[in-house]
Amino acid sequence: MRAIVCRELGPPSVLRLEELPEPSMGPGQARVKINAAGINFPDILTVEGVYQHKPSLPFIAGFETAGEVIETAADVENVKPGDRVLMGVRPGGFAEQAVVDADILLPTPEPFDDVTAAAFRVTYITAYHCLLQRGGLKAGEWVLINGATGGVGLAAVEIAKIHGAKIIATGGDDGKLEVVRKYGADHVINYQNGPFRDQVKKITGGNGVNLVYDPVGGDVFDQSLRCMAWHGRLVVVGFTSGRIPEMSINYALIKGLSIIGCRAGEARRNDPEAGDKELADVLALANAGKLHPYVSHVLPFENAIEGMQLLMDRKVVGKVVLTMG
Repeated sequence: MRAIVCRELGPPSVLRLEELPEPSMGPGQARVKINAAGINFPDILTVEGVYQHKPSLPFIAGFETAGEVIETAADVENVKPGDRVLMGVRPGGFAEQAVVDADILLPTPEPFDDVTAAAFRVTYITAYHCLLQRGGLKAGEWVLINGATGGVGLAAVEIAKIHGAKIIATGGDDGKLEVVRKYGADHVINYQNGPFRDQVKKITGGNGVNLVYDPVGGDVFDQSLRCMAWHGRLVVVGFTSGRIPEMSINYALIKGLSIIGCRAGEARRNDPEAGDKELADVLALANAGKLHPYVSHVLPFENAIEGMQLLMDRKVVGKVVLTMG
């Protein structure tokens, strides 16, 4: 079995393509042939050793995958060989196969091929949980979605639009923002052109936005605080800018703001019942043809380092997906 292996922490260039023994399978488990794997920023941070999840060395990089069940243990009833499935296997996604507990496998939405499916789960579950459960988004509200050209940002645009929000989306490239506009953003702002507070205030009639969805952090977070309406909510999704921002808490006091952290995966582990409902809601939207994961780059499995570099260099719209064919 071929896999992309991390034996030392560092930039993506430390990764190596290796031949490994096939993993053994135990009770309650299934063997899955991985056909496609999405690349996410946490994959890069994990290899660098700076992500909150720190697997022991050596480990197989990656975690978001789509594929086909090829074998099951005798006691497994929820899946069978031939079923198309999604899974998160951490670590272990950038490999030709994986053995996992069968109960973590999800059916691939009917409209999706494997490449699209590998770009779906992380981004859309994150967007749904952070906007609706944590952010309390309501129809008719103004929402500012930062980093809208990335995977979790573009998914948030689509989720927010489905739920009746008025959307202002920010990004750093005019061409990429045209994709965001097509996904439902009512207004787009290139934050490379300077501070965007005045633009947001003008668009919202001077009131500011009710909700900020921020996977970027850094200067974008700082500016977003100045774009918020009275009793606005700012949902912290991540820090792709590389800088974890700090704020003067008196600003939250003055405007009655709520600063809300959001970790969708951890939330599901702490409240499985609520997590299962959110997952069912998102899968239903996908099966109804209402969600459209955007993949700007599809690369061979062997080019995982190149794919990670594309993400780091901000060359991607939506997601990068590796294929194992």
